[in-house]
Amino acid sequence: MKKILLIVVICIIAIALYQHRQSQDTTQLTISGPFEFNGTDLSRDGFLYSRLGVTESLTRILPDGTVQPLLASGWTPSDDGLTWRFRIRSDVHFHDGVPLDAEAVRQNLEGARAKPGVIRQVPIELIAVNNNELVMTLSRPYSPLLSVLAHYSLGMVSPVTLGQETDRTAVIGTGAYQVSMAHPPHKIEVTQNPDYWGEPAHTHSVSYLAGHRSESRALLVRSGQADIAYSIDPISQEGLSESKKVTVHSFALPRTVLLKLNLAHPQLRHRAVRQAISLALDREGMASTVLRLPGSAAYQLFSPSQSNWHVDTLKRERNLQQAKTLMMQQGWSYDNKGWLVRDGQPFTLTLVTYANRPELPVLATSIQNQLALLGIRVEVSIDNASAIPAKHHDNTLDIALIARNFGMMGSPLPILYDDFSSPRGSDWGHMNWDSPEIRTLLTQLLEVSDPQVARQLSQQVAQIMADELPVIPIAYSHQLIAVSKRVSGFSFDPYEIDYRLKEMKIHD
Repeated sequence: MKKILLIVVICIIAIALYQHRQSQDTTQLTISGPFEFNGTDLSRDGFLYSRLGVTESLTRILPDGTVQPLLASGWTPSDDGLTWRFRIRSDVHFHDGVPLDAEAVRQNLEGARAKPGVIRQVPIELIAVNNNELVMTLSRPYSPLLSVLAHYSLGMVSPVTLGQETDRTAVIGTGAYQVSMAHPPHKIEVTQNPDYWGEPAHTHSVSYLAGHRSESRALLVRSGQADIAYSIDPISQEGLSESKKVTVHSFALPRTVLLKLNLAHPQLRHRAVRQAISLALDREGMASTVLRLPGSAAYQLFSPSQSNWHVDTLKRERNLQQAKTLMMQQGWSYDNKGWLVRDGQPFTLTLVTYANRPELPVLATSIQNQLALLGIRVEVSIDNASAIPAKHHDNTLDIALIARNFGMMGSPLPILYDDFSSPRGSDWGHMNWDSPEIRTLLTQLLEVSDPQVARQLSQQVAQIMADELPVIPIAYSHQLIAVSKRVSGFSFDPYEIDYRLKEMKIHD
């Protein structure tokens, strides 16, 4: 029945895309991605407008992590790092013709500060305009400021539309593409901005269609109904390898698949229990058989590509017997069926995950089976991604399997600082765990300028995380992307801020 339903869903999507393509210019680039969008609020959906080239931020992050100017043509910090003067490009207009200036930037940043987002962790005292420069005054130095300003939630939109998210249907940005049609949550189309300030886009129009199922996205590319499919699964990759019309690219990401734990849960608050769960997991097996990526097993939070935060000397491996010993030392015993019990109560957990990342449901089932060998009963719940933050906030989450990008701002520092600013944690970070030591180290990192000192502090944070396990790392992610061979100029942004659409061309 499930297979029949899947075929019906794929056929409906394929027919819709076919009908759409027949009514459009054949040079339109069609993309299928895993994530839906809800509207025009950049704090929630800015990722899509940034990737589609509709919005741009003051800065951008290059693949090596360095920061370059984008809508800001340059900047000058004061000697004490408390005052930053940003020069704003004078040749930029929003899609509605309104010029970009320092006042428009100020209004955008102030609007972003009023919403949840990364800018709220920046210690800003005042944002002002002086001689068409944006002047940002901080209460203390904040070393990742320039990286934070590249975040998708800080894309610039026309000041005419600020504060009107519920009344408008399109984001009006400054990018190489402008929104021509938007039907949340599944479909959006953008067309070339004829007045773009930079190098114009090669492709006239782009259509984005959200689809949760990886196999359906892959099939759309294979059948020619889509040109690019992001986040396909390893099984689909194997099927596409036979196609002469499709190339599958694999890119290592600064993203880690991990178990998010509610440390207020009575069965998870003790470190020894978290260590036992970690020891029971066959990461190498999951990396090879589930992810088809040998060598991607993660025993610490940060991958080797994030060298400052990766502890080279940290060596861990699976040890189920040691895991069982740790559980018994915590007062648990085994019943005649091999399940853990204490005071007459079984050790049971509900693991929540989502299908937007195609590898997660399969990994969740594998983790369920491995923890059963430890004696823990795990019920797997496949839900929408939004269910995890919701369960975090109402404290109904036991554990969740998630994939978290620690590199979207170059360094994981802004993300970690946001996580540990409160014992409550964050939507996609730890939950109900407090570490004054880590908080102190992260605060020092925000102000340090010496690279050697920064590395030393980062290594301390990484070691504490590996020892205490407020979250349990599973594997380092790769992005699998299926690209039709009629597309040239394809490249990938490892920080997933930009699809780099304007560089691509279509060849029929």
